[in-house]
Amino acid sequence: MKLDAQEFKQRRQQLMDSMADNSIAILPAAPITSRNSDVEHPYRPDSNFYYLSGFDEANAVLVLMPGREHGEYILFCQEKNVEHEIWEGRRVGPDAAPEVLGCDDAFPINDIDDILPGLLEGRSRIYASFGISPEFDQQLMHWVNRIKRHMRSVVSAPHEFSALDHLLHEQRLIKSPAEIDMMARAGEITAQAHTRAMQRVKPGLHEYQLEAELMHTFMDAGAGWAYPSIVGAGDNACILHYTSNRSVIADGDLVLIDAGCELEYYASDVTRTFPANGRFTAPQRTLYDLVLAAQYAAIEQVKPGNDWNQPHDAAVKVLTQGLVDLGLLSGTLEQALEEQSYSRFFMHKTGHWLGMDVHDVGDYRVDGEWRLLEPGMVLTIEPGLYIAPDDDSVDEQWRGIGIRIEDDIAVTDSGHRNLTAAVVKEADDIERLIQG
Repeated sequence: MKLDAQEFKQRRQQLMDSMADNSIAILPAAPITSRNSDVEHPYRPDSNFYYLSGFDEANAVLVLMPGREHGEYILFCQEKNVEHEIWEGRRVGPDAAPEVLGCDDAFPINDIDDILPGLLEGRSRIYASFGISPEFDQQLMHWVNRIKRHMRSVVSAPHEFSALDHLLHEQRLIKSPAEIDMMARAGEITAQAHTRAMQRVKPGLHEYQLEAELMHTFMDAGAGWAYPSIVGAGDNACILHYTSNRSVIADGDLVLIDAGCELEYYASDVTRTFPANGRFTAPQRTLYDLVLAAQYAAIEQVKPGNDWNQPHDAAVKVLTQGLVDLGLLSGTLEQALEEQSYSRFFMHKTGHWLGMDVHDVGDYRVDGEWRLLEPGMVLTIEPGLYIAPDDDSVDEQWRGIGIRIEDDIAVTDSGHRNLTAAVVKEADDIERLIQG
């Protein structure tokens, strides 16, 4: 499953249509990063770069020049090299790049110092992602200063610099039907992984053994992980970004798994919480059902015209009322909401944008107001409750319980679509699945 060349072409055209007249956009590929000694991290392209190019090689630079007579899309990339390709893998190369990637011109990356200054000449504005790579920022300014030093009466250097991120991130926030389909497939794979973990769980396993089940499912489907998986059993579920995954799962533990696959550079992000022995205790079930009710209430608020914060407000209201009813919070619902006393047990937002990045790009506020939801946006809905094991201000039965339930929700014309609904989350369904 891949996005076709027309999808990338439309993205480039949409971006160029939003750029100022007589401008140029320049995006470098992500650098290769060292892991240790002579071992490198697996290469993952920069999301902005891949979004526009569909190209996942390092040592490349993408250039967009609206209105250029000889072609608007230029790519600098590595040349073909038999010896390097034996060691490092095949390269597309400049000769094949126009046919394979749809660029109008392609040049060797080693020639960029000779060619790019000439492309900058006569352009008044440069769009780039400034501040991401100081080395590339310095190189870009070197090219501009070179033009200024050799300026002729008929040639001008760019004199305006604009952040490309604002235009591109707004564009990426609204997903196309093809992107939604890709994210739905990623959601299906992730749902299968969580289901497999629930079927495999039993007391005595290590957390990393469930992580292995997740990775097996991801890779068996041709995907990878979108972020390091969280597999937290017992007290570890109260650590929001727990990733060591080394503990033994005990009888009576709840297991919180926050894991999602990445498919063709699109992320999924799902959390499920379930009993290791297949049966919730009464306190666990009480808090679980409360979090699930909060999630349902939040999801119902995902529809066009509602603002970004309405799902969060809905979840907070349900959680807070439940905590007051259980005696975990004192006072009335209104007092607890005003004082935000619930934040002792629910200390994060109910979701975030999702796309090529797990915490995807896009502003949450516009002109100081919460952004209105629109069709094509995708967000997570993930309320939770976390009661620290050493919190002696609450009854012992509640201590050490950590619960989060998370799904990926796409905004549609008429409401919403749950892209990760295939993995069970009703407590009775979870128990039946684990018990077989």
